[in-house]
Amino acid sequence: MVPTREIAPFGLAEWAGCCAQALGAGDRMITLFGRPDANDEVVVTAVLQGNEGQLSVLRGRGKCHASFPSLTPRHPAVQMFERELWEQTGLTPVGHPWLKPVRYEGPRQQRMAEHPFFKVRGQEIHEVGVGPIHASVIEPGHFRFMCHGEQVHHLEIQLGYQHRGVEALLLRRPPLALTSLVESIVGDSSIAYAWGYCAAVEALSGAQVSTESDLVRGVALELERVAMHLAGLTGLATDIAFLQGGATYGRLRTAVINASMRACGSRFGRGWLRPGGVRFGITDELRRDLLATIAAFAKDIAEVNDLMLNARSVQSRFQGVGVVSNGAAQDIGLVGLVGRASGVAVDMRISLPGQLYTSHPVRFLTEETGDCWARLKLRMREIDESVRWLTQVLETPGLDLAATTPVPIGPLCPDTLCVSVREGFRGPVVQAFETGVDGRLVHYKVQDPSLLNWFGLALALRDNEISDFPICNKSFDLSYCGNDL
Repeated sequence: MVPTREIAPFGLAEWAGCCAQALGAGDRMITLFGRPDANDEVVVTAVLQGNEGQLSVLRGRGKCHASFPSLTPRHPAVQMFERELWEQTGLTPVGHPWLKPVRYEGPRQQRMAEHPFFKVRGQEIHEVGVGPIHASVIEPGHFRFMCHGEQVHHLEIQLGYQHRGVEALLLRRPPLALTSLVESIVGDSSIAYAWGYCAAVEALSGAQVSTESDLVRGVALELERVAMHLAGLTGLATDIAFLQGGATYGRLRTAVINASMRACGSRFGRGWLRPGGVRFGITDELRRDLLATIAAFAKDIAEVNDLMLNARSVQSRFQGVGVVSNGAAQDIGLVGLVGRASGVAVDMRISLPGQLYTSHPVRFLTEETGDCWARLKLRMREIDESVRWLTQVLETPGLDLAATTPVPIGPLCPDTLCVSVREGFRGPVVQAFETGVDGRLVHYKVQDPSLLNWFGLALALRDNEISDFPICNKSFDLSYCGNDL
């Protein structure tokens, strides 16, 4: 959190040069976004993370429809940020090699049919289009495969069909009345989004949440992580007709989300978190209930994981399929589980632990092969680590997790930029607040990890058979609505 008067804006070219210098020194781009300002100008903000975990902010300013030197040719991880910036503000990153709309917002909304798909030419090349209407319960997205026989040479993914307008909607209500809306931005990450929002509001108002409330939030988030990783494992097992896995993972997910429902009244954690604390603490009775659920769960998941990992049919189907190398993952900026499955050592619970994960740390987990097998195994390992963490916290003597009286929330600091990052089950959920002179929000930026990871799925399909797409897609387990904000 930093007062905006302390962030001296550069001209766009100088700003781009400073960003390039920081990226060249090893910083990671956490987010990059713009907003309109007075006098027909655009304010651009880049948030970077250094090697020690610290965040820094670089801000630029320029006229609408101005241009700046693209960072993408040297730093491909910025490519999606620059495309979104161009679409939303009209600023042009000169030299961007893949400048296409991300969502077809605003005046481009009716021009999705004009999308300039990449073409692979040759006498035996054919294209296969899938979506945007799908046969199963799935959100709209179009996948265009350029194939030679069964082998995929290139996959291009076009999203943005829903035109949700979330960020504009978030500015129409008072800042303290946004929880229910934030929880529904990405329904399977309700806790991660709600916690990030609550933390930003609390920081801007100077409220200090109790340790007990922080612990309850951590329990909620790790239950969400376990449940949604189980959903991914269910899909992976079902896609290869491994029936023991599909049935058992689905049953175990139900047990976990039902535990969340007993804790707060919602299987997806909605209504559990509010600015200033939590609405429901964890009583001794509920603590015993959660510990019993986790103990039974741990035994069953160990058995089904063992079946899954030792089945030769599973190994044959997942090993060496959908590979994203460590170099490619670093280049395009993969985050979260899919990044760690390719050996990218980034987990915000460790690099930005906050009060909770400093006192109760999680173990850092990675895989190296970057294939569907690695993403499968890492989901299993992350579930085991969350179960260990939950058990440790719930068994800690002397903790009264029922004593969670919310603290009052005062007015928000004026003229302040606040960036909140929370590691959800897919990766870092980023939310940025900027207040004006009266303390009201002038900008609310939301970023789901899926925005950066969809391009990784496209790379994973190269040189694989088109029949490998369902398992690659499920191994990434990305959010359509998380991209379509």
